[in-house]
This record gives sequence, structure tokens and C-alpha cells, in this order.
Amino acid sequence: MTMRKINYRLYPNAKKEEALFAILRLQKDLYNAALQERIDCYKKTGKGLSYNDQQKSLTQIRAESLEYKNIPIYISRMTLQRLHKAFNAFFKRVKRGETPGFPRFKSIKRFTSFEMCAGSGWSFDFGKKDNKHGTLFIRGVGHIKARGKARTMGLVKTSQVIYKYGQWFLSVSVDCNPVRKSESTKACGLDWGINHLLTLTEEDGTYRQIDNPRYYQTTKEELVKLSQSISSKKRGSNRWKKACKKLSNARSKLARKRDYDYHQLSHGIAKEYALVATEELNIKNMTKNAKGTVEKPGKNVKQKSGLNREILDTAPRKLLNMIHYKVEETDGHYEEVETRKVKPSQRCPDCLAVVKKSLSERQHNCPCGLSMPRDAASGLVMVRSVLGALYNRLETSRDGLSVKPLPCA
Repeated sequence: MTMRKINYRLYPNAKKEEALFAILRLQKDLYNAALQERIDCYKKTGKGLSYNDQQKSLTQIRAESLEYKNIPIYISRMTLQRLHKAFNAFFKRVKRGETPGFPRFKSIKRFTSFEMCAGSGWSFDFGKKDNKHGTLFIRGVGHIKARGKARTMGLVKTSQVIYKYGQWFLSVSVDCNPVRKSESTKACGLDWGINHLLTLTEEDGTYRQIDNPRYYQTTKEELVKLSQSISSKKRGSNRWKKACKKLSNARSKLARKRDYDYHQLSHGIAKEYALVATEELNIKNMTKNAKGTVEKPGKNVKQKSGLNREILDTAPRKLLNMIHYKVEETDGHYEEVETRKVKPSQRCPDCLAVVKKSLSERQHNCPCGLSMPRDAASGLVMVRSVLGALYNRLETSRDGLSVKPLPCA
């Protein structure tokens, strides 16, 4: 059994939408009140409150407030769990020596979703298999039509109702068994990049490159004009609100276009290859600011800022996650090689020598005579590394020996 997320678009009528907004406001107030309670308790006693401590107060809150009583208790519990996770993340970063921001109070603009865990008071019906529509039921709201299509159905564990771009969405997490099977036996190494979005290299060295759509660059002029239009209007006025909505709609359209293209692309890769090998990417480190400090100012700050924008515009983590779960749904293998150990962008796939290259060098030229595009060479190193590692695992399962190291390590 694996956990999968299925996304739906919700279509509440005016009355039900008002009820959903009411739940959002109630959960926002609960979140802020729980945060204030933790702060006050620490100031007075020097000790913090746990999730269990605050959950006990829900019984009293529901007894005194009819509004909280009319909605499922699991929604309020997940809101307290959300605050608990925020504090856990804060203290973990403090222990690592970082300087994280303290959990802060939320306005309704920053509190745009609420969650529901398994329990009574709400349910989700996938509908018929030949029907794309499902139905969400929440006590105090009613039944809401949901439009979407689940590739694999299963046991609903949690759900999240989200309001963004003026629309309502539902994200459902289910425990399920993938049902699609791929007949392919091919393997490829996948290298993500900026010049080309993806380079797919097979074990024999053949490769194909997928161009970067550059979503931001194609809509930059429109987005800049809409942003300037907002700046020229009085904040809070009706014209300002209309301009904000236009910008929100433009960004929503861009996000939907990216999601649609990535779903199509990842589906095609999962259908064509039984094994996909790629490298570990640390997006946070890749997009670090180059400004530096007053004592040690950074270099090429403007260029690095532009590079960061291009990296984030491709949404690499979203794309790789889509490829990951879709490959696994077809009973295939998705493997990430250790970048620091294998060094795919610097290593020659033929002689395994490390050939150092600057970021601007896009061609791999090795003294052994191999010459090919850098991204294709990187993909070839990764797929051969993973195939070697999988072969070693099969051998060790037969003779009981320890796993051998990667051939490119």
C-alpha cells in the first residue's frame, strides 16, 4: 500500500461557499489563539504546551461555542496539529544552528486551507468509475460536487480544502495499490537543466532533449503590466481589488499550464521507461542569494538573481515528484544517485574519470575521446550507475554477500 494524493476542483454554491469561509475564519482564530496560549504559558512558566495539552481544551471550546460544535472536531484537531508541526520545525532548525522565524499569527489571507483526518463528520465519495465527479460532505456545510479523476482509488486517510485564485480545491490522501502496469523494459538517465528542461539518455548513449518552455519569460510582459496597474491604484479600493484579481487569474492560468504540461510529460516518461535514474537536487542551495554580507559582498548578484528565477520557474521539485510517483505507479523503479559521490556532471561515462567543467561548459570532452553534450553524459553516468547498483543487489540476493559499491563511485 502506498500513499497518493488526488486533487479535485470543488464547486460550492453561494451558501456553501459562505459556510466554507466561516470554517476558515474559525480555524484561523483557533490557530492564533493556540499560538498566543503557547507564548503566554512559556512567559509565565518557562515551559511550553504540547499538542495533547491544547487538544484537551477543544472540549471546553465546543461546549461554549456553537460555531465550533457544528463543524467536525477533526478539523480543529488538524489545525492544532498544524501549529504543533510549525513549532517542531522551528525547534529543529534552532538545534541545527540556523536562525528560523518564529511561528507567527495568521491573517485570513495567509490562512487559506483547513485539513480533515479520518473520522466522522465528513466523507468523500469517488463516484462511479466511469464518472469524473466525486462528492465531498462536511457536517455544517453539506454535499459539494468535486470534479477530477482518480487514477487509483483507495482508503481515504486525510483531505485538505484549499482556497486559492478565487476557487476551491480538494486534495485527498489515499492508501492504495497502483493498478497500472508498464510493458516497457527500457532504462534512462534523466538530467534536469535550464537550457533544456530534461535530457533523457538511454544505456546505449542515445539521448533526446526536451526544451525549456520558459513559462515566466513568455508571460513576463503581461504580469509586469498587471503589477504596475495595481501599484497605480489606491490600496483597498474597488479598482485595486479588480486589478489584484486580474493578476491572480493570470498567475493561476500560468500555474495550470505548467501543471498540465508536466502531467503530460511525466506520464509519457513513466509509460516509456521502466527505470528512471536521476541525481539528488538541493533546490534550496541551488537558489541561494548571492548578495553575501557587508564585509564580504557577493559577486554577480544580478546574474545569480536571474538564474534563481529561471530555476524556480521550471519547478524542478514538482516535476521530479510527478515523475517519481508515476513511475512507481507503473511498478517501475525511480532512483536518485548521490550527487557528491557519483559526480554525474563531472564524470566521464566511458572511462569514469572526473573531468571538471565550469557551469558555462555545455559539452563533455574527455581525453579518452568521448565527446557529447554535458547533460547527456551526465544522464548516461546516472543510468549506468543505477543499473550497476541494481545488478549488484540481485547478485547479493543470490550469494548473500554485501552490496558492492556503485561502479562510478
